[in-house]
Amino acid sequence: MSSITNSAGSFFNRSLRQMADLRAGIERARTQIATGSKIERGSQDPAAAAQLRSVARREALGTVEGDNAARLGQDLGSASAELEGVTALLQRARELAVQAANTPTGTDGRRAIAFELEQLGQELFTRANAATSTGEPLFAGQSSATAFTRDALGNVTYAGTPESGAVPVAQGTAIERGLPGNAVFEFNLGGTPSSAFAVLGGLTAALQGGAPDPVAAARDAIAGIDTALDTVSRAQTIIGTRMAWVEQVEVQQGERRIALADRRSRVGDTDVAETIARLQQSLTALEATQAAFARVSSLTLFNALR
Repeated sequence: MSSITNSAGSFFNRSLRQMADLRAGIERARTQIATGSKIERGSQDPAAAAQLRSVARREALGTVEGDNAARLGQDLGSASAELEGVTALLQRARELAVQAANTPTGTDGRRAIAFELEQLGQELFTRANAATSTGEPLFAGQSSATAFTRDALGNVTYAGTPESGAVPVAQGTAIERGLPGNAVFEFNLGGTPSSAFAVLGGLTAALQGGAPDPVAAARDAIAGIDTALDTVSRAQTIIGTRMAWVEQVEVQQGERRIALADRRSRVGDTDVAETIARLQQSLTALEATQAAFARVSSLTLFNALR
Protein backbone atom coordinates (compact mmCIF):
# COMPACT_ATOMS: atom_id res chain seq x y z
CA MET A 1 0.00 0.00 0.00
CA SER A 2 2.85 2.35 0.90
CA SER A 3 4.63 1.76 -2.43
CA ILE A 4 1.41 2.53 -4.33
CA THR A 5 0.93 5.70 -2.34
CA ASN A 6 4.50 6.85 -2.94
CA SER A 7 4.28 6.06 -6.64
CA ALA A 8 0.99 7.88 -6.97
CA GLY A 9 2.36 10.84 -5.08
CA SER A 10 5.34 11.09 -7.41
CA PHE A 11 3.06 10.87 -10.42
CA PHE A 12 0.76 13.56 -9.05
CA ASN A 13 3.64 15.91 -8.33
CA ARG A 14 5.24 15.32 -11.70
CA SER A 15 1.92 15.82 -13.51
CA LEU A 16 1.16 18.99 -11.59
CA ARG A 17 4.58 20.46 -12.46
CA GLN A 18 4.14 19.48 -16.09
CA MET A 19 0.70 21.07 -16.27
CA ALA A 20 1.99 24.19 -14.53
CA ASP A 21 4.82 24.47 -17.07
CA LEU A 22 2.40 23.99 -19.95
CA ARG A 23 0.03 26.65 -18.58
CA ALA A 24 2.96 29.08 -18.14
CA GLY A 25 4.07 28.41 -21.72
CA ILE A 26 0.53 28.94 -22.97
CA GLU A 27 0.22 32.26 -21.14
CA ARG A 28 3.61 33.32 -22.43
CA ALA A 29 2.64 32.47 -26.02
CA ARG A 30 -0.66 34.33 -25.69
CA THR A 31 1.16 37.38 -24.31
CA GLN A 32 3.70 37.27 -27.13
CA ILE A 33 0.91 37.13 -29.71
CA ALA A 34 -1.01 39.97 -28.04
CA THR A 35 2.01 42.29 -27.56
CA GLY A 36 4.01 41.33 -30.62
CA SER A 37 7.11 40.98 -28.45
CA LYS A 38 8.68 37.68 -27.55
CA ILE A 39 10.73 39.08 -24.66
CA GLU A 40 8.68 40.21 -21.66
CA ARG A 41 11.63 40.59 -19.28
CA GLY A 42 15.36 40.86 -19.85
CA SER A 43 15.91 37.82 -17.62
CA GLN A 44 14.10 35.66 -20.16
CA ASP A 45 16.88 36.11 -22.72
CA PRO A 46 19.71 38.39 -21.47
CA ALA A 47 21.63 38.26 -24.76
CA ALA A 48 18.60 39.23 -26.85
CA ALA A 49 17.65 41.92 -24.34
CA ALA A 50 21.16 43.40 -24.61
CA GLN A 51 20.87 43.43 -28.40
CA LEU A 52 17.51 45.21 -28.18
CA ARG A 53 18.97 47.84 -25.86
CA SER A 54 21.81 48.41 -28.30
CA VAL A 55 19.35 48.75 -31.17
CA ALA A 56 17.23 51.19 -29.15
CA ARG A 57 20.28 53.35 -28.43
CA ARG A 58 21.25 53.40 -32.10
CA GLU A 59 17.68 54.23 -33.11
CA ALA A 60 17.54 57.11 -30.62
CA LEU A 61 20.87 58.46 -31.87
CA GLY A 62 19.71 57.96 -35.45
CA THR A 63 16.62 60.05 -34.75
CA VAL A 64 18.78 62.92 -33.48
CA GLU A 65 21.14 62.61 -36.45
CA GLY A 66 18.19 62.46 -38.83
CA ASP A 67 16.70 65.63 -37.34
CA ASN A 68 20.10 67.31 -37.59
CA ALA A 69 20.47 66.35 -41.26
CA ALA A 70 16.96 67.50 -42.12
CA ARG A 71 17.43 70.86 -40.41
CA LEU A 72 20.90 71.25 -41.96
CA GLY A 73 19.48 70.48 -45.40
CA GLN A 74 16.81 73.15 -44.92
CA ASP A 75 19.38 75.73 -43.77
CA LEU A 76 21.70 75.00 -46.68
CA GLY A 77 18.74 75.17 -49.06
CA SER A 78 17.79 78.58 -47.65
CA ALA A 79 21.37 79.80 -48.01
CA SER A 80 21.48 78.54 -51.60
CA ALA A 81 18.25 80.38 -52.44
CA GLU A 82 19.59 83.61 -50.97
CA LEU A 83 22.83 83.27 -52.92
CA GLU A 84 20.87 82.77 -56.14
CA GLY A 85 19.10 86.03 -55.39
CA VAL A 86 22.42 87.75 -54.65
CA THR A 87 23.84 86.51 -57.96
CA ALA A 88 20.83 87.85 -59.85
CA LEU A 89 21.08 91.30 -58.26
CA LEU A 90 24.83 91.50 -58.80
CA GLN A 91 24.34 90.59 -62.44
CA ARG A 92 21.79 93.39 -62.70
CA ALA A 93 24.23 95.74 -60.97
CA ARG A 94 26.85 94.84 -63.55
CA GLU A 95 24.45 95.63 -66.39
CA LEU A 96 23.76 99.00 -64.78
CA ALA A 97 27.49 99.65 -64.34
CA VAL A 98 28.05 98.96 -68.03
CA GLN A 99 25.27 101.39 -68.90
CA ALA A 100 26.73 104.03 -66.60
CA ALA A 101 30.16 103.55 -68.17
CA ASN A 102 28.62 104.50 -71.51
CA THR A 103 29.23 108.25 -71.90
CA PRO A 104 25.98 108.99 -73.85
CA THR A 105 24.00 107.82 -70.81
CA GLY A 106 24.09 111.39 -69.46
CA THR A 107 23.61 112.83 -66.01
CA ASP A 108 19.91 112.05 -65.67
CA GLY A 109 20.44 108.50 -66.88
CA ARG A 110 23.24 107.95 -64.36
CA ARG A 111 21.05 109.29 -61.55
CA ALA A 112 18.31 106.84 -62.51
CA ILE A 113 20.91 104.07 -62.50
CA ALA A 114 22.14 105.24 -59.10
CA PHE A 115 18.60 105.02 -57.73
CA GLU A 116 18.24 101.40 -58.91
CA LEU A 117 21.69 100.54 -57.58
CA GLU A 118 20.68 101.95 -54.21
CA GLN A 119 17.67 99.60 -54.17
CA LEU A 120 19.91 96.68 -55.12
CA GLY A 121 22.25 97.59 -52.26
CA GLN A 122 19.32 97.50 -49.84
CA GLU A 123 18.27 94.09 -51.17
CA LEU A 124 21.85 92.83 -50.87
CA PHE A 125 21.96 93.92 -47.22
CA THR A 126 18.62 92.20 -46.56
CA ARG A 127 19.71 88.94 -48.18
CA ALA A 128 23.03 88.97 -46.34
CA ASN A 129 21.05 89.16 -43.08
CA ALA A 130 18.56 86.45 -44.05
CA ALA A 131 17.58 83.91 -41.41
CA THR A 132 16.67 80.23 -41.27
CA SER A 133 13.14 78.96 -40.68
CA THR A 134 13.91 78.99 -36.95
CA GLY A 135 15.16 82.57 -36.97
CA GLU A 136 18.91 81.87 -36.91
CA PRO A 137 21.02 84.09 -39.22
CA LEU A 138 22.25 82.22 -42.29
CA PHE A 139 25.53 84.05 -42.77
CA ALA A 140 26.60 85.04 -39.23
CA GLY A 141 28.73 81.96 -38.59
CA GLN A 142 28.13 80.70 -35.07
CA SER A 143 26.70 83.99 -33.88
CA SER A 144 22.98 84.33 -33.20
CA ALA A 145 23.10 88.08 -33.87
CA THR A 146 22.73 89.91 -37.17
CA ALA A 147 25.41 89.00 -39.69
CA PHE A 148 26.01 92.51 -41.04
CA THR A 149 25.51 95.95 -39.51
CA ARG A 150 25.37 99.37 -41.13
CA ASP A 151 26.57 102.59 -39.50
CA ALA A 152 25.19 106.09 -39.92
CA LEU A 153 27.43 106.69 -42.95
CA GLY A 154 26.14 103.59 -44.68
CA ASN A 155 29.28 101.52 -44.15
CA VAL A 156 28.49 97.79 -43.83
CA THR A 157 30.52 95.63 -41.42
CA TYR A 158 30.50 91.91 -40.81
CA ALA A 159 29.47 91.19 -37.20
CA GLY A 160 29.48 87.41 -37.21
CA THR A 161 32.13 84.80 -36.46
CA PRO A 162 34.71 83.49 -38.97
CA GLU A 163 33.50 79.88 -38.56
CA SER A 164 30.06 78.41 -39.23
CA GLY A 165 30.32 75.35 -36.98
CA ALA A 166 29.59 71.74 -37.92
CA VAL A 167 26.49 69.64 -37.33
CA PRO A 168 26.84 65.89 -36.49
CA VAL A 169 24.76 63.88 -38.95
CA ALA A 170 26.27 60.40 -38.56
CA GLN A 171 28.82 58.58 -36.46
CA GLY A 172 32.13 60.32 -37.18
CA THR A 173 30.54 62.68 -39.71
CA ALA A 174 29.77 66.37 -39.20
CA ILE A 175 28.92 68.87 -41.95
CA GLU A 176 29.40 72.62 -41.71
CA ARG A 177 26.05 74.37 -41.51
CA GLY A 178 26.87 77.09 -44.03
CA LEU A 179 29.37 79.81 -44.77
CA PRO A 180 30.19 82.91 -42.71
CA GLY A 181 29.21 86.15 -44.38
CA ASN A 182 32.77 87.39 -44.72
CA ALA A 183 33.51 84.41 -46.99
CA VAL A 184 30.50 85.25 -49.17
CA PHE A 185 30.37 89.03 -49.45
CA GLU A 186 33.94 90.19 -48.70
CA PHE A 187 37.07 89.89 -50.84
CA ASN A 188 40.31 91.58 -51.82
CA LEU A 189 40.17 93.97 -54.74
CA GLY A 190 43.56 94.88 -56.12
CA GLY A 191 45.15 93.88 -52.82
CA THR A 192 42.73 95.99 -50.79
CA PRO A 193 39.95 94.56 -48.59
CA SER A 194 36.55 95.27 -50.09
CA SER A 195 33.02 93.88 -50.23
CA ALA A 196 29.98 93.69 -52.47
CA PHE A 197 28.42 96.38 -50.28
CA ALA A 198 31.37 98.73 -50.73
CA VAL A 199 31.45 98.22 -54.50
CA LEU A 200 27.74 98.92 -54.97
CA GLY A 201 27.75 101.74 -52.43
CA GLY A 202 30.78 103.38 -54.02
CA LEU A 203 29.28 103.18 -57.51
CA THR A 204 25.96 104.57 -56.29
CA ALA A 205 27.67 107.53 -54.64
CA ALA A 206 29.80 108.18 -57.74
CA LEU A 207 26.77 108.25 -60.02
CA GLN A 208 24.97 110.59 -57.62
CA GLY A 209 27.71 113.15 -58.14
CA GLY A 210 30.27 111.99 -55.64
CA ALA A 211 33.01 111.42 -58.23
CA PRO A 212 34.61 113.85 -60.68
CA ASP A 213 34.50 111.20 -63.41
CA PRO A 214 31.43 108.93 -62.92
CA VAL A 215 32.09 107.16 -66.20
CA ALA A 216 35.53 106.03 -65.05
CA ALA A 217 34.09 105.12 -61.65
CA ALA A 218 31.51 102.92 -63.37
CA ARG A 219 34.20 101.23 -65.43
CA ASP A 220 36.27 100.57 -62.30
CA ALA A 221 33.21 99.21 -60.48
CA ILE A 222 32.69 96.50 -63.10
CA ALA A 223 35.85 94.73 -61.94
CA GLY A 224 34.65 94.88 -58.35
CA ILE A 225 31.23 93.48 -59.28
CA ASP A 226 32.90 90.67 -61.24
CA THR A 227 34.98 89.81 -58.17
CA ALA A 228 31.85 89.85 -56.03
CA LEU A 229 30.14 87.52 -58.50
CA ASP A 230 33.12 85.14 -58.46
CA THR A 231 33.11 85.11 -54.65
CA VAL A 232 29.40 84.35 -54.49
CA SER A 233 29.79 81.69 -57.19
CA ARG A 234 32.44 79.90 -55.10
CA ALA A 235 30.13 80.08 -52.10
CA GLN A 236 27.28 78.57 -54.13
CA THR A 237 29.54 75.70 -55.18
CA ILE A 238 30.49 74.98 -51.57
CA ILE A 239 26.88 75.16 -50.38
CA GLY A 240 25.75 72.93 -53.26
CA THR A 241 28.41 70.35 -52.43
CA ARG A 242 27.30 70.26 -48.82
CA MET A 243 23.65 69.93 -49.84
CA ALA A 244 24.56 66.91 -51.97
CA TRP A 245 26.51 65.48 -49.03
CA VAL A 246 23.51 65.90 -46.74
CA GLU A 247 21.28 64.15 -49.27
CA GLN A 248 23.70 61.23 -49.42
CA VAL A 249 23.82 61.05 -45.62
CA GLU A 250 20.00 61.05 -45.45
CA VAL A 251 19.90 58.09 -47.85
CA GLN A 252 22.37 56.23 -45.64
CA GLN A 253 20.36 57.14 -42.55
CA GLY A 254 17.26 55.65 -44.16
CA GLU A 255 19.14 52.45 -44.93
CA ARG A 256 20.39 52.25 -41.33
CA ARG A 257 16.86 52.78 -39.99
CA ILE A 258 15.61 49.88 -42.09
CA ALA A 259 18.52 47.66 -40.99
CA LEU A 260 17.96 48.49 -37.30
CA ALA A 261 14.22 47.89 -37.58
CA ASP A 262 14.89 44.53 -39.23
CA ARG A 263 17.37 43.58 -36.50
CA ARG A 264 14.95 44.65 -33.76
CA SER A 265 12.20 42.61 -35.41
CA ARG A 266 14.38 39.51 -35.74
CA VAL A 267 15.58 39.71 -32.14
CA GLY A 268 12.50 40.88 -30.30
CA ASP A 269 9.34 40.55 -32.39
CA THR A 270 7.02 37.60 -32.14
CA ASP A 271 6.90 35.15 -35.02
CA VAL A 272 3.12 34.96 -34.92
CA ALA A 273 2.73 31.87 -37.10
CA GLU A 274 5.37 29.90 -35.17
CA THR A 275 3.99 31.06 -31.81
CA ILE A 276 0.42 30.09 -32.73
CA ALA A 277 1.63 26.64 -33.76
CA ARG A 278 3.52 26.29 -30.47
CA LEU A 279 0.44 27.46 -28.58
CA GLN A 280 -1.70 24.82 -30.25
CA GLN A 281 0.84 22.14 -29.40
CA SER A 282 0.92 23.28 -25.76
CA LEU A 283 -2.88 23.32 -25.53
CA THR A 284 -3.04 19.80 -26.98
CA ALA A 285 -0.32 18.59 -24.60
CA LEU A 286 -2.09 20.19 -21.63
CA GLU A 287 -5.38 18.59 -22.57
CA ALA A 288 -3.71 15.19 -22.90
CA THR A 289 -1.86 15.59 -19.59
CA GLN A 290 -5.03 16.62 -17.81
CA ALA A 291 -6.89 13.63 -19.25
CA ALA A 292 -4.12 11.23 -18.22
CA PHE A 293 -3.98 12.78 -14.79
CA ALA A 294 -7.72 12.39 -14.37
CA ARG A 295 -7.63 8.70 -15.42
CA VAL A 296 -4.74 7.79 -13.16
CA SER A 297 -6.28 9.73 -10.28
CA SER A 298 -9.48 7.72 -10.66
CA LEU A 299 -7.62 4.39 -10.71
CA THR A 300 -5.51 5.37 -7.70
CA LEU A 301 -8.61 6.39 -5.76
CA PHE A 302 -10.30 3.10 -6.72
CA ASN A 303 -7.29 1.07 -5.60
CA ALA A 304 -7.14 3.01 -2.35
CA LEU A 305 -10.81 2.25 -1.65
CA ARG A 306 -10.51 -1.53 -2.29
